[in-house]
Amino acid sequence: MAVDPPVIALRDIIVGFGGDPLFQGAELQLTPGMRACLVGRNGSGKSTILKIIARLFEPDSGDLYFEPGLTIGHLPQDVPLPDEGTVAAFVATAKSGVAPRHQVDEVLSRVDLDGERSVTSLSGGESRRAALARALLGDPDVLLLDEPTNHLDLPTIQWLEQTLIGSRKTLLMVSHDRAFLKAVTTDTYWLHRRKLRHNPRNYADFDRWNEQVIEAEAKAARRLDQKLKGEQHWLVHGITARRRRNQGRLRKLEMMRQQRQALLTGKSLAKVEAESGPLSGRLVIEAKNIAKAFGERSIVGDFSTRVLRGDRIGIIGPNGAGKTTLMNLLIGTLAPDSGRLRIGSNLTTAVFDQTRASLIPTDTLWQTLVPGGGDSLNVRGRQRHVVAYLRDFLFDDKQAKAPVATLSGGERNRLLLAKILAKPSNLLVLDEPTNDLDADTLDVLQEMLDDYDGTVLLVSHDREFLDRIVTSTIAVEGDGRVVEYAGGYSDYLHQRAAPSRPPQAAPARQREPSSAKQRPRTAEARKLSYKDQRELNGLPDHIADLETTKQNLETILADPDFYSRDARAYNDAAQKLADATTAIKAAEARWLELEAAREALAEAEGA
Repeated sequence: MAVDPPVIALRDIIVGFGGDPLFQGAELQLTPGMRACLVGRNGSGKSTILKIIARLFEPDSGDLYFEPGLTIGHLPQDVPLPDEGTVAAFVATAKSGVAPRHQVDEVLSRVDLDGERSVTSLSGGESRRAALARALLGDPDVLLLDEPTNHLDLPTIQWLEQTLIGSRKTLLMVSHDRAFLKAVTTDTYWLHRRKLRHNPRNYADFDRWNEQVIEAEAKAARRLDQKLKGEQHWLVHGITARRRRNQGRLRKLEMMRQQRQALLTGKSLAKVEAESGPLSGRLVIEAKNIAKAFGERSIVGDFSTRVLRGDRIGIIGPNGAGKTTLMNLLIGTLAPDSGRLRIGSNLTTAVFDQTRASLIPTDTLWQTLVPGGGDSLNVRGRQRHVVAYLRDFLFDDKQAKAPVATLSGGERNRLLLAKILAKPSNLLVLDEPTNDLDADTLDVLQEMLDDYDGTVLLVSHDREFLDRIVTSTIAVEGDGRVVEYAGGYSDYLHQRAAPSRPPQAAPARQREPSSAKQRPRTAEARKLSYKDQRELNGLPDHIADLETTKQNLETILADPDFYSRDARAYNDAAQKLADATTAIKAAEARWLELEAAREALAEAEGA
């Protein structure tokens, strides 16, 4: 089968910024109609590669090829708006000279913006659409998109997906939005350990490919008797293990969603109370018929909900519909016009501010986490060394003493999350926390929220992240209509599409936990072998031993002087703790698998 020649090619590209190479030997080819994504850790050089192709940055060495006459549109991650002028004027100056007005009007109609509006009146999402219009101006042959979904609402993201797929343009995009990448891409480039790798498949294949590459690296390192310095802990034990869905957490999330559905519909509340205690003792927020309007515009109209301790509530809706207003109503920073709001006692709230205003550029990462000095901080009751805690958020040890100003946008978000999650709190309010985060950091954030023992309110446009985290989804649909649906974003779509009854009164899709009830009995109702039964009987003691080991290691690592006294011993203990944690998860998953089979057999015999 003939392969089209590339329209853009990078060969043996090296970029070092005067120090160690950011990446080296980079090879990339874009062929006509290819829709490729470029993924990798924050700070690995993804935006730099886009700038090289856009001819905004020259590499230290290597060859670049561009098809003669090729036109390129570039959407940078941050596009500063002028202090004055119209949207049309801003878009028209994207190219050299000023584009004809008919071209400007045509591209603005595609992003649904009024060219006569002042740029100072644009919201964050509208600013992003204006920047996208600049990139689309002149119908370029190739589009370079750096975090195109940032600040866009879900309807606009879905519009962008369909537009890109239908345009048949050649694309290279950087994005943290996994659902977006799965919908749009044909190829995946991965910047990993200073090398650029290519997988000629959709991003949906990335997790499989990622683990395959990392396992191959680990085997090669063992054969050569080398250590994966610095990144070994996260690349081999953290990220790979984290991406294997933990059955215990899936079952817990499903149970919480069922309880949330019972609360919304008023069914089986007695069972909820019996399992979790009286509702009054677990109440965090209770809103009854609350309403809020600004002038004649209704933002929230007659909305009621109860948020209990441990709930993870996602808030979605178009930009400008009132998501932030609703969140401020629920946490009590904004008073409703009518209705009643009851806030639980002894609430300590931590808020993630997407503007990152609390980060001081001249401070180091160390100073950001311990502004009062010292080398350790208390993380929800556990003493942690600053360097060890930064590793939890995928920072290298040497970055601890680097100033915040040297971090990329995604790294700053990662640092801010580390700062917020370290604060004592029992109510976590996250406003678009996933912007600029790479896939690895999203997995870390998911695990942190899984382990968080408080309540979470989350505003996000990341569909896959919502599916992995939340127990219910509140949709702010405009004109005062606010409706809560049990489950994640996929559940919201399923329930919202049902035409027979209003979503809040209708039962949620019956998503039972991964148990024998959902599987064919013939597949599960089999007698356990002697070996399986013996393993099942021994697993509780094995897990208890692993937990003891884990607790002992945590106690050792809690010593604030341990790292400064013996860094190598500290790292060895941290590695053993990671191994113990991974072993616990594997043992729990195996116990759940065997226990589910045993329960299925007992149920089949009793039928």
